Amino acid sequence: MNIVHTVRAVEKLFESLDKDIRRLQLHTGIHCIENCIHCCTTPRIEATSVEFLPLAYHLYKTGQINEVLNKMEQVNNEYTCPLLNLLSFDGKTIGCNHYIHRGLICRLFSYNYLTNKHGVRKINACKKIQLNQPDQIEKANYLLLTKVICPKASDYYSKLRFISYNEAHHLYPIGKAIRIAIDMVVIYFHYKGKKVM
Repeated sequence: MNIVHTVRAVEKLFESLDKDIRRLQLHTGIHCIENCIHCCTTPRIEATSVEFLPLAYHLYKTGQINEVLNKMEQVNNEYTCPLLNLLSFDGKTIGCNHYIHRGLICRLFSYNYLTNKHGVRKINACKKIQLNQPDQIEKANYLLLTKVICPKASDYYSKLRFISYNEAHHLYPIGKAIRIAIDMVVIYFHYKGKKVM
């Protein structure tokens, strides 16, 4: 599968996941806290490079790769996401500069469930959501007793491995995963001599 086909397949996976997340939000009212960035600043986040191919492809198409690479050099920490905007200027919210192209790990944070050793499903929300939305968490856990109302992270990573088996098996610090995805896209278009579609 070439890069463009892989990007489209990952984007289709993200559309399915976003639909599952909206269903969870509709049933429970669970939502991210505005300007929180807890998930973005959690230490030692690891991801696959393939989940950031849509981002890398977007950066390539829009000529923003050098800007992101420069920020990566400034940050100089593979575990820090180079897309994170910590400052608020002119009324902009802090958070992800490329939210629509964020990776699978970013999308699943707080919007998935785990199954405990007794086979009971429980929502896997972050501490801030658990503290600020206890009624919604309780409702989600109650609903999860009888039916699946949200995504399971391991299921979506299995689907990602189906798209790109080799790349989806390797976890990297998030900054390195983004760098590898950028390198894959740049190398692909350089050696293929293809124009961006």
